Amino acid sequence: MSTPDELESRFTLRTAVARYDELRTRESLSAPGEDDDGPDSAPPGPGAGAPSRDETLELLALSELIARKAAYGRQLSVRSARRAGASWSRIGAALGTSKQAAWEAHHRWIDEQGGERMRTGSIGWDDTEVAAARALAGSPDDERADGGPADAPAATGNAVRHDDDRNRP
Repeated sequence: MSTPDELESRFTLRTAVARYDELRTRESLSAPGEDDDGPDSAPPGPGAGAPSRDETLELLALSELIARKAAYGRQLSVRSARRAGASWSRIGAALGTSKQAAWEAHHRWIDEQGGERMRTGSIGWDDTEVAAARALAGSPDDERADGGPADAPAATGNAVRHDDDRNRP
């Protein structure tokens, strides 16, 4: 059975979306009841008709994987926006949420990056990198002059480092 964790090692964001789109299109174009031929019927071959049971489960796992990779990329962009001098009000507006919600989500992400290092001992941010990311994030009421350089020190850490970065968006 496909799980998001198992698929993560096989797909980049781009290839996961392509596979998802392929399966979703087949699912959308299949006639109602097309796959209801009974428990003894053979599943359709790849690319033919409605997705099989395993392909439908893969479709679900891919949707979760895509959401995870997109969320990770979103927080990288939030960090870049802060580094470029964007206020939390502008970041919240770009995300369709409040400045407080945007700030809280970013702080949870920072915590996850530090927690990853604690779990693995090598992947994720150390205490210095977490502190630098928090300094860059500032407070939700920190209204910077958008478009100018950030006043807070730049975070020194990169995104969570993996042995195989092609698995990240």
